[in-house]
Amino acid sequence: MKCRALRTLTFFVALSAIAFAQDLASFEKRITVKKLANGLTVVICERPEAPVFSFFTHIDAGSVQDPLGETGMAHMFEHMAFKGTDKIGTTNYAAEKAALQKVEQTYAAYIMERDKPVDRDEQKLKELEKAWQDAVAEAQKYVKPNEFPRILESNGAEGINAFTSEDETAYHYSLPENRLELWAYLESERFIHPVMREFYKERNVVIEERRMRTDSNPIGRLLEQFVTAAFQAHPYHRPTIGWMSDLNSFSATDAQKFFDTYYIPSNMVVAIAGDVKAAEAMPIIEKYFGRIPSHEKPDERTTIEPPQNSERRVVLREATQPLYLEGYHRPDYRSKDDAVYDAIADLMSNGRTSRLYRALVRDKKIAADSAGFTGLPGNKYPHLFAFYAFPMPGHKPEEVAEAIHAEIERLKTQDISDDELKMIKTRAKANLIRGLANNEGLAFQLALYQARFDDWRELFRSVDRIDKVTKADIRRVATQIFVPANRTVGIIETAPPAAQGQNGGEQ
Repeated sequence: MKCRALRTLTFFVALSAIAFAQDLASFEKRITVKKLANGLTVVICERPEAPVFSFFTHIDAGSVQDPLGETGMAHMFEHMAFKGTDKIGTTNYAAEKAALQKVEQTYAAYIMERDKPVDRDEQKLKELEKAWQDAVAEAQKYVKPNEFPRILESNGAEGINAFTSEDETAYHYSLPENRLELWAYLESERFIHPVMREFYKERNVVIEERRMRTDSNPIGRLLEQFVTAAFQAHPYHRPTIGWMSDLNSFSATDAQKFFDTYYIPSNMVVAIAGDVKAAEAMPIIEKYFGRIPSHEKPDERTTIEPPQNSERRVVLREATQPLYLEGYHRPDYRSKDDAVYDAIADLMSNGRTSRLYRALVRDKKIAADSAGFTGLPGNKYPHLFAFYAFPMPGHKPEEVAEAIHAEIERLKTQDISDDELKMIKTRAKANLIRGLANNEGLAFQLALYQARFDDWRELFRSVDRIDKVTKADIRRVATQIFVPANRTVGIIETAPPAAQGQNGGEQ
């Protein structure tokens, strides 16, 4: 039986390798890359299987780039990018522009009085707040709500969405292939003529989002405190959603400054995958995206997180299910050992045959779920390799922590098996092929790798690097990184509601 399984595995590996090679050769022929005169990079993959195309616009700016006192700004501008332009979303832009300027003037006066450390005049503050709210109401008269997405949807757009992370901001959706020029116009226009309309209304939406996902969510609260404990110097300690005091303070003027600084062509990669021909599509893209003004690229330096030399702990006592989380500092995605970390994550966490699932969930039955993963909170900069477990009723976080540490020690002291190493490499190839199976995933991967490495081919080379990982590499990296002094721990201990109010957390 074992020999038969081994023969099946060997056949699967060989088959995957052949499919992988054919895929790579095929993509080489179908992909066109061009850097426009203004510095924006375009990647086109011709894929005529269906008369549709997907795109992914990657902006090389995330919450790490949020200015001091303006945490959440990258995410806030993502929201504003759907508010339209000077031509879309307004009934009279000339009048709206004047009204929006008044909104900013009255808001600045209100904030100046509100934030006075001494001698604040409460009556004057009420008057200034009313003047600001009146100005907001006046500007709202010129707004055509949701016109930008409505135009897209009426032209067959699907999956209209965007996201902001610590490392980047991205915009993506799909359209019929005969709407390419419409897409090029709309997508470029919102990055040439953005309008900060309904800014304070949308800011309230973000504030509620923070309350729901973080302030009212025990896991959200733990994760936020855990990351800020792990990163004391590097901007990764800033929550992408933003701190509440910043959300209640920054302005549309601040958002415009952020846009002017970071939404520049040299910070943008646009990838398209689908039923398009590069020879026809590229001139259209260049016509519209080439209009985006070029500016000097901002300084990308960040504060370097110093080596951690003692364990850090965050403990929350909540009337909810317990959770154990720990993270270890590791280098960024350009590390020569990046593939080794990916291999360890696969070994420990991929499916029901993974080591953590078998040990904690299946065999010991002390956890409902357990896994390890890399890339917390991002991976563009040095970040964390993390492990977590949700204890079963009757079991405590300390018990699952001990079991996780036992599995980590196995990595350090025992070579993984030949079968485990083969499966890691086989799954890496299969995951690549699976990730390129649809236009959306393909556009995302091409844009990300082009932005990070300046060469989309690194997507395929990443699999080659995993293929070169050895047993000794896994033991070496585990021994070097997974040590107590490099560890940050986050725990939710189940407590009755009364105790939660008395002792909600400690660090």
